Amino acid sequence: MFKEHEQIVLTDHVKGDENVDLRPGDVGTVVHIHQGGEAYIVEFMSLEGETIALATVLHSQARAVSRDDISHARTIEPPIAA
Repeated sequence: MFKEHEQIVLTDHVKGDENVDLRPGDVGTVVHIHQGGEAYIVEFMSLEGETIALATVLHSQARAVSRDDISHARTIEPPIAA
């Protein structure tokens, strides 16, 4: 189980709010825990500290950050209107 304020790494594609496409390898911070760790609300931020998206992430869609991970930057595409 992840803890609040812990950073996690996505292992699967996830849709964030505003239909933001989040990809495996994206790093976010747990801001809320649902149902004893079955799912989490995770905040994804730009490198400048701006919130990009909030997303519900299942435990099976993420992993803990490891000491061997490195940062990687990518640009988020503008959300596609549903």
